[in-house]
Amino acid sequence: MSNKHIPKTLSNLIIAIIINIGITIFEFVLGILSNSLALISDAFHNATDISSMILGYASEKVSTFPTNSEKTYGYKKVEFVTAFVNSLVLLIATIYIFYEGISRLFTPTAVSSIQMFYVGIFAVIGNGFATWILSKNSDRNINIKAVWLHSLQDTLVSFGVVIGAVIIYFTGWNIVDPIISILIALFLTKSIFHLLKETLNALLDSVPSNIKYEEVRASLNAINGVVNINDLHIWSTNSNTPILSAHIQIKDITKLNNVFTESRNVLLNKYGIAHTTLQIMPTGTEDNKDPNFKYCN
Repeated sequence: MSNKHIPKTLSNLIIAIIINIGITIFEFVLGILSNSLALISDAFHNATDISSMILGYASEKVSTFPTNSEKTYGYKKVEFVTAFVNSLVLLIATIYIFYEGISRLFTPTAVSSIQMFYVGIFAVIGNGFATWILSKNSDRNINIKAVWLHSLQDTLVSFGVVIGAVIIYFTGWNIVDPIISILIALFLTKSIFHLLKETLNALLDSVPSNIKYEEVRASLNAINGVVNINDLHIWSTNSNTPILSAHIQIKDITKLNNVFTESRNVLLNKYGIAHTTLQIMPTGTEDNKDPNFKYCN
């Protein structure tokens, strides 16, 4: 497939993957040659990020697959599944960095500051560029946001390595290395938990965070002729596709078309909800009085 047919989001992901492969190989080879366990460990950490980016790339491709008789919504929700997995991996990596930092506070190890500096500079440039190109699409969906956060973590860790190398070179304080790692882990924790919460809510078909459930209900209730709103559900199949279904009770059945049209216009123009399923019925025919029919709300 020619490059012009690859969406910009996927092109940036491919570039980020190639950059991280280069950084991983560089760190691994240099770690072997210098017998540096720290560099070898960081190389493996970068390898997990490559896996995350490849998973993100695969998700972007799969989410475009067409709907079928079994997957009537298609594969768009793969975005949330991938973002959740990536968030968990990122959390585990951050916990590991925090744990290693605490351990080394009590047992500081000798660090080759010059080696740290040059490898750190190389990693900052590579990871920084990868993070920059991914940031251009990080608001596209939650999956790309998770991949971007992975890359940002790598950049911050690499930057911390550079700063630590400079301080250690001039002071000999090896304890600086774990302190910087701990600070980076703490800095990232809030963003990671927010992303985990967002993806878990999406997988549970929660109301999208940018839509206020009670406000939508009030807007529909305010439409002329509407008596009540039942069984109102708002969820999403991906970051860009909110979906709504509701039962709307009206006073006058002859106003059905007017209520239907106004309801759809309110949902689209005020809340950006274009995918709606509305069941409109006159008062006195509430099916929630029939034990065979149940409302969720």
